[in-house]
Amino acid sequence: MELVKLTNSQGMELQVCNYGATLVSLKVPNKDSGLTNVVVGLDNHEQYASQEYQNHQLYLGATIGRYAGRISNGSFNLEGNEFALHHTDGVHLHGGKCGFDKKYWAVEKIGQHRNPFVVLSYESKHLEEDYPGNLKVEVTYQLLESNAVKISYTATTDKTTVVNLTNHSYFNLSGSDTILGQHLKVNSDHHIDVDNKTIPTGKINPSKNTRFDYNDLSEIENSGFAGLDDTFILNKSLKAASLWSKKSGLYMKVFTNQPAIVIYTPEQLPELSYYEHAEFERFPAICFEAQNYPDAPNNETFPSSKLLPGSTYLNETVFDFTLK
Repeated sequence: MELVKLTNSQGMELQVCNYGATLVSLKVPNKDSGLTNVVVGLDNHEQYASQEYQNHQLYLGATIGRYAGRISNGSFNLEGNEFALHHTDGVHLHGGKCGFDKKYWAVEKIGQHRNPFVVLSYESKHLEEDYPGNLKVEVTYQLLESNAVKISYTATTDKTTVVNLTNHSYFNLSGSDTILGQHLKVNSDHHIDVDNKTIPTGKINPSKNTRFDYNDLSEIENSGFAGLDDTFILNKSLKAASLWSKKSGLYMKVFTNQPAIVIYTPEQLPELSYYEHAEFERFPAICFEAQNYPDAPNNETFPSSKLLPGSTYLNETVFDFTLK
């Protein structure tokens, strides 16, 4: 297990662990000239491989694959063949029983000069977790001098397969306690309708004047907030979302080339040893999982998740930080 630390000239610091290609910590200069760690991570990176942690299925900062989100019916059909997947009550989640978040990735390259970066790779063998094709995946974490983090996923395959990768970081721009009182904006007019298993029904719902309408920067209120675990269909703009903490002064903008973003706000985090002994309250953090639609392999009306031999999958997402 390896831990890589990158630092830019502004003092911003990023730590990545090769287990699960996991973003462990991200310290950003705040309004008080200090640093705020804006992602939830474990106090010791070796704990990510522990059974105690994995029992909670948190995926803190991890790379999710082969398919982020849910796939229905415990299977999908591709080129006339049915591929049965690991599932719980018919729901396949985040790549299966032993997805990319539980793999040891190879550290391929580290650049420690201007705009430092680390490249990690993993090869998922044909029929691993029952997905077809030998899939070669790379992720690059790059710390830009503008105080932004760019996460780039690429993948190639030797057989037609389905791919949907994302990073599963939990953000709290205050560094601890809660996201209640922070302000959220999502550049989206529609969200995906789901059933009682959080599986897409195939219907696309308008968000205007509903609890999913965050087109204006709005406070995540202490009263009435029911939490989110939903897929927002992004408007045709690279800017997907924004988050602002008055406490730290940090304003984060999320940019992506993906068609959707899953926003997830757990109500509580389990009692674990968190990075630098951070403590959290109700609604402790928020995930921005930029990706394709959940269950696209089983829904022909959704954007295709197929990857063909000779093509390259690309997911680029930037988390850009300024003071406000």
